[in-house]
Amino acid sequence: MNILVTGAAGAIGRVVTVGLQDRGHEIVGLDRVPPPDGYDGPWHLLDCADPDAVAAAFAEQPLDAVVHLAGNPTEGSLPESFTSHVVTTAALLDAMVEHDVSRLVYASSNHAVGRTPHRDLLTVEARPRPDTFYGVGKVAAEAVMSLYADRDGLDAVACRIGSFLPEPETVRHLATWLSHDDCVRMVEASLTATAPGFAVLYGISANTRAWWDLEPGRALGYHPHDDAEEFAGRIGPRAEDETEAAHVGGPFATPEFERPALDRGTSIA
Repeated sequence: MNILVTGAAGAIGRVVTVGLQDRGHEIVGLDRVPPPDGYDGPWHLLDCADPDAVAAAFAEQPLDAVVHLAGNPTEGSLPESFTSHVVTTAALLDAMVEHDVSRLVYASSNHAVGRTPHRDLLTVEARPRPDTFYGVGKVAAEAVMSLYADRDGLDAVACRIGSFLPEPETVRHLATWLSHDDCVRMVEASLTATAPGFAVLYGISANTRAWWDLEPGRALGYHPHDDAEEFAGRIGPRAEDETEAAHVGGPFATPEFERPALDRGTSIA
């Protein structure tokens, strides 16, 4: 497949780009920064919140699919989160419709449901309960994807990624970890699943202590191999563990991340 990867210079983007290339896919990178060392494929240096720039990039080569990993991975104001997650997704979807590209795989987040109290295994049928404006942006981006799937017949898979790390570092990560290799497996399965329409899966490895249901991913062909439990003996208890286990969003659901929706400047008299 010829795949456009946005955010290709980011932490997930670098792993996914190499992993998909190793599996025989042709990658076109897109980011606001130059390509990382070692990357030698096509590259678009632009902000995918700019719909004209995105449309121009699509016109430069044929594409079969888009993997949308671009976006601010930290908390911001509501307008910042909206631009970073929703506007970028809409710009890509418009270009996909214009250029007859039918598959989008999106890096959504567990923070779309992060305010859900941690009790039972959480399914994709649970209502959105974002824990931050970052999470609100992910929920809204999923809604835009759902619209384009229903209205324009696109296939759009939202991967609610957990804790993407080389290895888990905290007790919470033993439930929420997504390994590098499983991340590539997840993205490729989402790219190649037959006619998923709009679908949501939880992006975690096959963790013994998993908080989120892996069956929706398995239904799309995502079969994770790794388990955070392998690292449990290296992870000691922390004072924060109980608080981080209260909600599935962990620290994002704590008062540390509470802020007004809008940044107000100082008025000049």
